[in-house]
Amino acid sequence: MMKRKGFTLIELLVVIAIIALLMAILMPALQRVKEQAQAVACQAKLRQWGLAFKFYTDDNNGYFNRREEKLWMSAMEPYYNRDPDMLLCPTATRLMQNSADWGTFKAATLDNYIFSYGINSWCNNNAADRGSTRWVEWFWKNVQNNTAVIPGTRTPNNRVVSANQIPVFGDSTWYDAWPQHTDQPASHPDAFGIGDRGTTGEMNHFCIDRHNGFCNLTFMDWSVRPVGLKELWTLKWNRNFDTNGAWTKAGGVLQEDWPVWLRLYRDY
Repeated sequence: MMKRKGFTLIELLVVIAIIALLMAILMPALQRVKEQAQAVACQAKLRQWGLAFKFYTDDNNGYFNRREEKLWMSAMEPYYNRDPDMLLCPTATRLMQNSADWGTFKAATLDNYIFSYGINSWCNNNAADRGSTRWVEWFWKNVQNNTAVIPGTRTPNNRVVSANQIPVFGDSTWYDAWPQHTDQPASHPDAFGIGDRGTTGEMNHFCIDRHNGFCNLTFMDWSVRPVGLKELWTLKWNRNFDTNGAWTKAGGVLQEDWPVWLRLYRDY
């Protein structure tokens, strides 16, 4: 009697079903591993940026770049060796094709630079007011200039701000932003958009969900850490910024005040 060779159709279908089941089980886990690896790679890049900003400010008596003279990408070129990959978060490397194609996981472009990181423009060494809503006294300018002003005024209150609470650089949809404590969160993750959005809502350039509820940031002490999306409103973005403002627990925000996409994340 001859022995049967190979699989029957039923056996083959069973094997395929088992493989499909294993893939369904493994794919979410593999996706989580990929996302975690990208978050770690992003933080590693931002640590390099911390060193780059440190070297730049060391070479310029503690001062940051003056935005009116150069974009940070240009001013910092000698400090990141003009490596275009350094301008990109690992989750956002694909260039948007037009303004309608933009998204949290896309890179933007300006002056031949392609980027998905941005600077807190309140760090810039501005010499004068920018319009009527960005007073020169609210800029940090220098890494040693770590005192606040009374919110809504130009008057110093001499309260020392810890450098690890002053964001300098990180995940962003545009090359710069001007966060204010009055900025309202976007209605959905991709509602705010890229480009120059004026002077309000600028926190939403940083409030983007690339890392499962966190934004990776470099601070003025050159440390790097993931920041909860709601936590962004508790940081000291400028000398005037009220860290107990309306979008913080101390300011009385309620869970239902947040857009639906942010409600599942931790309050601060």
